[in-house]
Amino acid sequence: MTYLLAVDSGNTRIKWGLHDGHGWLQQGAVAQSESMLLQREWQDLPEPARIMVSNVAGEQTKMELSGLFSRWEAEPQWAVASAYQCGVRNYYADPLQLGSDRWAALVAAWRSQRQGCLVVNAGTAMTVDALSDTGEFLGGIIVPGLELMQKALTANTASLKLGEGEFRDYPDSTADASYSGGVQALAGAVERMIMLLTATLGHVPDCIVSGGTAPLLLARLNIPARMADNLVLDGLVAIAEETTGTTL
Repeated sequence: MTYLLAVDSGNTRIKWGLHDGHGWLQQGAVAQSESMLLQREWQDLPEPARIMVSNVAGEQTKMELSGLFSRWEAEPQWAVASAYQCGVRNYYADPLQLGSDRWAALVAAWRSQRQGCLVVNAGTAMTVDALSDTGEFLGGIIVPGLELMQKALTANTASLKLGEGEFRDYPDSTADASYSGGVQALAGAVERMIMLLTATLGHVPDCIVSGGTAPLLLARLNIPARMADNLVLDGLVAIAEETTGTTL
């Protein structure tokens, strides 16, 4: 049996999964600040023949992950965006500048949809990326995530001290106003991009949402949308399969 270890190293968390070519055998996630916990999680893992990684957390994290991977013979492959891969054409001005996590998510979305869609990753930052009906990545937006928005308010507003807020249609406290405003801003950004892509495609596209804030965002969207838990990991599997020319 040939195994692939896929690793999605984001700004806040590291998600991973062991794939056998048919599905995920094991999965896990740790906070970036506790990355060494992976040593314990991977202690009894079957040895992967391939390791495919998306890392957007910087060089220090890459070095730490490389040390963890050294327990196995397989050399890790570090995913990077390209002009064309797995049926997706990258229309970024500089294709290599696109984050590997966004690229892997686009590849996974195209593999599952085979038509135009909006690909949303709601995490530390929220990205909203547009795919055409012919697999072209048209471009996308990046906005601060909910926690970053609230931190920016408290850091730049002297008299504003936020407590634990919750979503309300008409907030009547400062904490709720900040929290609800952040949620509405995220939902509004997605809905505006849906309107734009609908006009471009001539039909309403599917909206695929992933990331830690996805459940909260989905509850507030006034458009059809669905959650995808492993979008980046699924994209890494597709990329690994294409680079070998075989199904895992």
